[in-house]
Amino acid sequence: MIRKYREEDLEAVLELWYEASLVAHWFLTAEFLQAERIKLRNVFLPQSETWVYELDGAVAGFLSLVENEVGGLFIRPSAQRQGIGKALMDKATCLHPVLVLDVFEKNGVGRPFYAKYGFTQVSKQRDATTGEMMLRLRYNSQT
Repeated sequence: MIRKYREEDLEAVLELWYEASLVAHWFLTAEFLQAERIKLRNVFLPQSETWVYELDGAVAGFLSLVENEVGGLFIRPSAQRQGIGKALMDKATCLHPVLVLDVFEKNGVGRPFYAKYGFTQVSKQRDATTGEMMLRLRYNSQT
């Protein structure tokens, strides 16, 4: 079931984000992930429109939007490949037919998912904070 994020989801979302980040962002330092977790709690979640996917009464995934930009899509590793990411992305495309997002080039989990969904690369640049290459992707449901 997809529903709007609620404040009581915070700890579950933070833990899910961390678990998924360890898998998808294996190349990032523990210090960077800790700083991002704090930003997620204090900045990103309060400023975004977030949707959660509930499975058996627990948060199994979430997607955050800032207008038509996907700020994050994270699925609990044990719940991946069950259609949760697609369902959340389908929700986002219903709200915004054109979506954009950034993904690390080394993210071997997210990149194949986004390609399969239909996102295309529009640019590539080095992330100033991590030094890693970031890909800017775009999806248009109207094409």
